Amino acid sequence: MTVSASVRRITAVTAVTAAALGAVVLPAAAADHHHPAPRHQHGAVYISGAKAHAPGRDDRNATLNNEWVAVTNSSRHAVSLNNWTLTDRSGHTYTFRHYSLGARSTVRVHTGVGHDTRKDLFQDRRKSVWDAKDTATLRNDHKRFVDDASWGRGRR
Repeated sequence: MTVSASVRRITAVTAVTAAALGAVVLPAAAADHHHPAPRHQHGAVYISGAKAHAPGRDDRNATLNNEWVAVTNSSRHAVSLNNWTLTDRSGHTYTFRHYSLGARSTVRVHTGVGHDTRKDLFQDRRKSVWDAKDTATLRNDHKRFVDDASWGRGRR
């Protein structure tokens, strides 16, 4: 056998081996992308923080606006939060209306009365919502669970 025939044969064997490995390895790697993320990993939109039960009188607007839950969008695209809800353990519910959370942005949802901006939304409530021990639950416009966050003693 000549040198060029040996090189062609080795090249052909290498190509067939690479194709066979690719047929086995690539589908397995691609399949990993379809598994849901473990619970401890956040999706693109998640509850990123909270400041609950601010000190002061519960019926003062300044005190109520120092009580908030932060929602973050970690994706590269804006997400419409229209008709999404944020709920506490007692069932107090805030519904997002006509709001789009920008890419890589965070919005604080304050309890009290105020003027909505891109970074701050207001529930327009006159009494405290978030207790020292509470859970905030975020659901999308189809009422599907998106994320939750708990704080205080006995949190989940």
